[in-house]
Amino acid sequence: MPKPGLSRAVDVVDSELARTFLAVVAAGNFSAAASRLFVTQSTVSARIASLEEQLGCRLFVRNKAGTTLTAEGRWFQPHAATLVRTVERVRHEIGVARGFRDNLTIGARIGLWEGLLLDALPRIRLAAPEVAIRSELGFEDELMQGLIEGRIDIGVMYTPQRRPGLEVRQLLEETLVLVATDPGIRELPGPGYVHIDWGPEFNARHSAAFPAYGGPALRFNVGWLGLQHILGNGGSGYFPLRLVRSHLDAGRLHRAPGAVTFSLPAFLVHADAPERDGVATVVDLLLAQALDG
Repeated sequence: MPKPGLSRAVDVVDSELARTFLAVVAAGNFSAAASRLFVTQSTVSARIASLEEQLGCRLFVRNKAGTTLTAEGRWFQPHAATLVRTVERVRHEIGVARGFRDNLTIGARIGLWEGLLLDALPRIRLAAPEVAIRSELGFEDELMQGLIEGRIDIGVMYTPQRRPGLEVRQLLEETLVLVATDPGIRELPGPGYVHIDWGPEFNARHSAAFPAYGGPALRFNVGWLGLQHILGNGGSGYFPLRLVRSHLDAGRLHRAPGAVTFSLPAFLVHADAPERDGVATVVDLLLAQALDG
């Protein structure tokens, strides 16, 4: 239970302090939060100290492993998210383009835009012509932070984090296949292999599947970049079948015979009770398109 007076103190909390609090929660420590907010660590510390002073309680316990929330911090987290989202919603509504009723921001990794979300945009425009769409690229940490703060309305990613006030729904399940420019590839992963960082679960399963493999000469954290490198210079790598199917059909790439495949689920994240019709409409459309695909 919160301390007496804590509920009343929340009403006067500055949104910038609440945003900093949420950044620390998401990042796990003050240093990483400072990097995300583009401020110094001392600034983050000062903001949290000011917030704790306003609320009259400690929000974090700091130790060598990072930060953990106190009971009061856990109670305050959903209120901080609501405060920041409210401020961002006001900014959205003030900045709505002329001729539109609402703004909506969709963020996703580049590999999920290609061949999926980009194809959905025309359908979204037809289904919600009164909503202006902003499209963003990002990695999971950036997307989750934007969702927590309300800057992003819908996020599509491979490894989401579960946070209060956000709903996580599986959108589709990718099949990662080993493809190569050399049709005669036999050694797996083999020379010219490029490792794509598809997330911690993929990396763990990859290590288990190839325990004797010493490691690649090239790594990419963006699948699209790795694919362009292979197409331009030769080599092999694991990619979603959805993204390489056209290259396989055209003979530019070839499936490595006998190679293990990996599953990679993609998730759709949004507010657990979207208040705006446009968000619900786009969520339903994306889920339907994934089923059709």
